[in-house]
Amino acid sequence: MSKFIKSIRGMHDVLPDDSHRWQSFEAVIRQLMASYGYREIRMPLVESTDLFCRSIGEVTDIVEKEMYTFDDRNGDKLTLRPEGTASCVRAGIQNGLLHNQIQRLWYSGPMFRHERPQKGRYRQFHQFGVEVYGIDTPDIDAELILIGARLWKQLGLQGIRLELNTLGSNQARTEYKQVLVDYLDQHRDVLDEDSLRRLKSNPLRILDSKNPAMKQMLDDAPALMDHLDDESRQQFAKLIASLDAAGIEYTINPRLVRGLDYYCKTVFEWVTDELGAQGTICAGGRYDGLVEQLGGKATPAVGFALGMERILALLESQQQQQAETIDVYMVLLGESSEIKGLQLAEEIREQAPTLKMIAHCGGGSIKSQMKKADKSGAEIAIILAETELENKQVTVKYLREKKEQIAVSFDNLSEFIGSLKIS
Repeated sequence: MSKFIKSIRGMHDVLPDDSHRWQSFEAVIRQLMASYGYREIRMPLVESTDLFCRSIGEVTDIVEKEMYTFDDRNGDKLTLRPEGTASCVRAGIQNGLLHNQIQRLWYSGPMFRHERPQKGRYRQFHQFGVEVYGIDTPDIDAELILIGARLWKQLGLQGIRLELNTLGSNQARTEYKQVLVDYLDQHRDVLDEDSLRRLKSNPLRILDSKNPAMKQMLDDAPALMDHLDDESRQQFAKLIASLDAAGIEYTINPRLVRGLDYYCKTVFEWVTDELGAQGTICAGGRYDGLVEQLGGKATPAVGFALGMERILALLESQQQQQAETIDVYMVLLGESSEIKGLQLAEEIREQAPTLKMIAHCGGGSIKSQMKKADKSGAEIAIILAETELENKQVTVKYLREKKEQIAVSFDNLSEFIGSLKIS
């Protein structure tokens, strides 16, 4: 007999004891985005491989090493989406949402990258992303950062820092790349294997290296800030002014470059020290050239994405997470009680749709059913046995408070449950 089949490495089940945490987090996201006037968009999990090669960049780690790519039956190359922005832009172009329009959009769902699994970094992970199209002024950059700050506040998270930088316009960045390459070329003996590979393809990523042997050399490298165009300088100054006015604390990090080719001007990351090496929990910035790069009309764009697993891990480390409980457990003894109990349960749910209630199924003694009621975390148990059935009433037993049990008639049961205010 062969062993049972396990889940794929780096792709995890979300079990019932944890799914309520996801639901709570997702509910906060939905309410927050509605309060800022953003609308949800949903994109497919599978896209043309070329979409990500053109947007992310063929020489990035994601495209070279991490994408799940396969040939379909027609011979087309398809890829499980590794991130959401390229798909969102593709959907916007294809469905006529972007040209001469302002769109404030958000999405959430699974993404896929074949990388070494570790805490907070999985092969199937979930992203929440926000994208704004059609606004080229830095006030919208500030709004996205404010959304992040408000999200941490609503979740009750502490110790999250904001790091900022600007990459300048695409032209300024191109000119700076050459200055940087010339400098790095003079220090090839210090560069590690990864950096040598990126020297001609993606030199900005070298600035983000964590190799301590390269730290001093990179600290002495020409600064991008010294090569900015006037417009980028002014936009960044306005962004800083908006954040100062809103009381948002930040650090300007000149080595913050982001890993994807399409970024320009504003880039930012929210980071924590509580998740080890995976300290970035939310990141984003501007990508004004991406829509045109993917075949649309030139459209300014800015956005961010966060890893939902990382946020939930941070929540777990900072807060005492309580297991999900229910409000009412119906103990049903005997066949006639089981039939009547299910009827009463539906009447209660009709009157109190937010109530969390289990009507016991599967029989068993009163002792075994009361154990299940207690284990469920219910506030009260509603007991229906032969005697109660004859008297057209139930017995209400308080499980968390020191109160005498009481009898409630069938006719008054829904009203009684509503008066408890436990849902």
